[in-house]
Amino acid sequence: MHRFALLCFSSLAALQAQQHDLVLKGGHVIDPRNNIDGRMDVAVRGGKISAVAATIDASTARQTIDVAGLYVTPGLVDIHVHVYYTPGNPGAWAGDSSVQPDAFSFRTGVTTMVDAGSSGWRNFEDFRHRVIDRAHTRVLALINIAGWGMITDVTEQKDFNPKEIARLAAKHKDVVVGVKSAHYRAPDWLSVDGAVEAGRLANIPIMVDFGYFLPQRPYYELVGKHLRPGDISTHMFRGPVPWIGKDGKVYPYLYEARKRGVIFDVGHGGGSFVMRNAVPTIAQGFYPDTISTDLHTGSMNAGMQDMPTTMSKVLCMGMPLKEVIRASTWKAAQVIQRPELGHLSVGAVADVAVLNVLNGNFGYIDAFGAGFEGKQRLRAELTLKDGKVVWNWNGRGGQDYRKLPGDYGARGGFDHIIPPPGR
Repeated sequence: MHRFALLCFSSLAALQAQQHDLVLKGGHVIDPRNNIDGRMDVAVRGGKISAVAATIDASTARQTIDVAGLYVTPGLVDIHVHVYYTPGNPGAWAGDSSVQPDAFSFRTGVTTMVDAGSSGWRNFEDFRHRVIDRAHTRVLALINIAGWGMITDVTEQKDFNPKEIARLAAKHKDVVVGVKSAHYRAPDWLSVDGAVEAGRLANIPIMVDFGYFLPQRPYYELVGKHLRPGDISTHMFRGPVPWIGKDGKVYPYLYEARKRGVIFDVGHGGGSFVMRNAVPTIAQGFYPDTISTDLHTGSMNAGMQDMPTTMSKVLCMGMPLKEVIRASTWKAAQVIQRPELGHLSVGAVADVAVLNVLNGNFGYIDAFGAGFEGKQRLRAELTLKDGKVVWNWNGRGGQDYRKLPGDYGARGGFDHIIPPPGR
């Protein structure tokens, strides 16, 4: 009995010594919020970051995963996606062109997605019921200033109701992070200014997809007069945006807009990223504030592909890796007013991306087939959401099957191993 008690005490002591559920060991941590850029171990317990240190004893964790040679970052935050997955609306972002969030997020290192106005104030609650509340991915939303959102371009030309959006934003403040104006065709500013008014009432930012560029409402007036500090101009490298003057330099109005607090977001998409704008702009040090995909079924199967590919493009154009990570994590979280996300502080939610920076010759194309060659490419090797491994490309941390009990995988119930007769 005495020996049994000692064994129990020893087992209890061992369990108590395991103060972490998981340790990611030996990786290069980039955590811009905490100014970490170097080799560190990261530990997780109860879905939260429990330690970040130069060395964490593996014996203090129930599981250790070797991530040496890889980059450990906060889970990626993609602030421009379309995930109002509602079959039956052909060719619509609020319909067949949207992507099921869990089908795409984790395998790309993304743990938080922001749907950019697929739903409007008339159908947002349907979007929440059908998608947001059912997804394992953290899905947040911008509500479209137009009532029916992105069912078609036609629905985005009218039916603006800033007060109703403000009401919904207050009711659903756990998931609503902004307002969207997009695809507006008229020569006036009704869509943009309606979104600004909704943002003012709800105290949240707006994002503008300028849609159709018209001489009556030039882009420089959008970022110079209509957008407020903290508002977002997405599709920053779209073809019609005037970036480079005859002298080969970035136009001064863009620096002035950034100085007054306007946020410039990539929003690559299927038709909103051209090399001739992006390459010289980034070469001159005008980096995106936030990197996003404008994910939909068209862009994911074209030049955009995914978040790591979009990040790789600007990396190869000259944006430093630490700034690429910042624009894809902490800065993105700040822009959507979710400071609890996008970092690896102790006590923060354990959303983690483990990225491999591959070296070689890699080809990239923009939204119109123009290409260039880069020497690096990012790939998501491992993703943690709330401390759980949700993507594991290389099977890291898996046990050799030959060292497991011979009947592993037989879980009882109807799962019996029944040998054939005569054996």
